[in-house]
Amino acid sequence: MVNHTRTAKTISLDQYGIKNAQIHYQLDPKQLQAITIEKGMGKETANGTLAINTGKFTGRSPEDRFLVQDDYTKDRIWWGNSNKAISPEHFDFLQTEVENYLSGKEVFVRDGYVCADPNYKMNVRTVTEYPWSNMFIYNMFLRPTEEELKNFEEEWLVLCAPGYACPEPEKHGLRQGNFSILNFTKKIALVAGSAYTGEMKKGIFTALNFILPVEKNVLPMHCSANVGEDGETAIFFGLSGTGKTTLSTDPDRKLIGDDEHGWTAENTIFNFEGGCYAKVIDLSEEKEPDIFRAIKPGAILENVVFKENNEVDYMDSSITQNTRVSYPIYHIDNIQQPSYAGNPKNIFFLTADAFGVLPPISKLTPAQAAYHFISGYTAKVAGTEAGVVEPQPSFSACFGAPFMPLHPTKYADMLSKKMKEAGVNVWLVNTGWTGGPYGVGTRMKLKYTRAMITAALTGKLGNYTYEDYHIHSVFGVAQPRTCPGVPTEVLSPRTTWNDDEAYYKMAFKLSNSFRQNFKKFESYASEEIRRGGPQRYAF
Repeated sequence: MVNHTRTAKTISLDQYGIKNAQIHYQLDPKQLQAITIEKGMGKETANGTLAINTGKFTGRSPEDRFLVQDDYTKDRIWWGNSNKAISPEHFDFLQTEVENYLSGKEVFVRDGYVCADPNYKMNVRTVTEYPWSNMFIYNMFLRPTEEELKNFEEEWLVLCAPGYACPEPEKHGLRQGNFSILNFTKKIALVAGSAYTGEMKKGIFTALNFILPVEKNVLPMHCSANVGEDGETAIFFGLSGTGKTTLSTDPDRKLIGDDEHGWTAENTIFNFEGGCYAKVIDLSEEKEPDIFRAIKPGAILENVVFKENNEVDYMDSSITQNTRVSYPIYHIDNIQQPSYAGNPKNIFFLTADAFGVLPPISKLTPAQAAYHFISGYTAKVAGTEAGVVEPQPSFSACFGAPFMPLHPTKYADMLSKKMKEAGVNVWLVNTGWTGGPYGVGTRMKLKYTRAMITAALTGKLGNYTYEDYHIHSVFGVAQPRTCPGVPTEVLSPRTTWNDDEAYYKMAFKLSNSFRQNFKKFESYASEEIRRGGPQRYAF
């Protein structure tokens, strides 16, 4: 049997309406892993890492994510497909349902906080039905000291009950039995009907994306960040598959965090989290050495498939393409401690352009940076989704639209202002195709992308003059003429195609997609930002 030892502090959940529960408070990862194994809810890999299966939901369910619409939020939230409204009355009913469901059960409670900068620290208490859900929170949120726990007072409460499903969803404002709901007035996040751990992480991330800009004048960002020995911070935005984690993990720079950060009025960049939540499909030590080596006891693998001898088959996507691992950030060797730094000097927007027309690196003006930030472009390639047979543009505002409660132009305006105040350089980096679109050209070599980023960080991409830069005739961005370690012809996408007419047809096709996507933002964006995009239509 497992020794379910707790810390010395004991707590009650009566104030939350959870009665007669068997409470396990602040168990350490070893205890939580042991309980998970004992209950038959997971198994250990060959090296002792916990592996669990999240059941029906192997990813977030965006159609079942809601924000409570009340006097505080109704005129602030950008309501729509990403931000669905639910009434306070429906929320109150569902909160009571979850509290009653958890009453009398064995539950796991963890006190932690988010926002590494002590000036913006937000305490969060999480109550989970499953032990491994609680272990996930240990990994992903920041971990208080024993002294901090003595007088801990939560600002937000997360209730996670995967086993509860609303029996009459439509009657209570839902689409189906599972739901993830934020109530900014009560400061409560409800997650029920789904065991996918990312719902808790992204719930609090969404809360911060509202609270920080509205109440703290902090820009929240879906990005990774690192800092060099000179104290200069670099920020990497990018959607899945663009190389955000790979490129921000640099042996010569310390990792601040890999997913979610804030940019303060004092020009510090701080990590929201205390861990990493990375995809592991097709993972190998050669491709992603830091992530691969972080998968050890204390980490949690989700929805992976085993080979013989409890070895993980990272190539097997039979459960899901979205296989993942969570681990505390200290599983990475070269990290910034505490997880914040100042002096942001370079921002990289990463895109995997499957049309093969964007330059491999280009410098953006503040207006162009705001435009591309609002657009959040990357591309889907053939085979990534059913029905995708040729490259398709994919836009996600602010590189994280599903988690942004405010209108994207609010975040873009903040970014533009901070860029100007801090004198930040912003670069658009194409980690996608060169020499033609997907199926014709080739993927940009990682060594070239690394060389270009290193050159940008060290000031070796020349001065912003005609002698050093060429203005792209369709997108208007400035592409460097030379870069150390990169063949000159690689820097010009048109040159790599060897067919000017085909290149410009494809470039105009993509530029029109940008303009079409941006129409929904035009009435909110300033004239300066509107002029930051491609200015020409195809003939």
